[in-house]
Amino acid sequence: MKKFLSFVSGALMGSLVGATLALLLAPSSGETLRTQIQNRLVSLQDELQKAAAERKIELEKYLDDLRQPGAATE
Repeated sequence: MKKFLSFVSGALMGSLVGATLALLLAPSSGETLRTQIQNRLVSLQDELQKAAAERKIELEKYLDDLRQPGAATE
């Protein structure tokens, strides 16, 4: 039990030191960083929606080809 408590306290101290260093050494302010993250997430969401729409079109075409009598399958 003592080893476990030592491990947990060490992990908590390490996390605290790491978070403090990350805040002190961050290249930009919190607001700027949040804006950058939000912009990247919006961009990623747009890319995913575009890819999903393209895949949907491909799948619909494939299903239409399957429904036609005498259609060749890949």
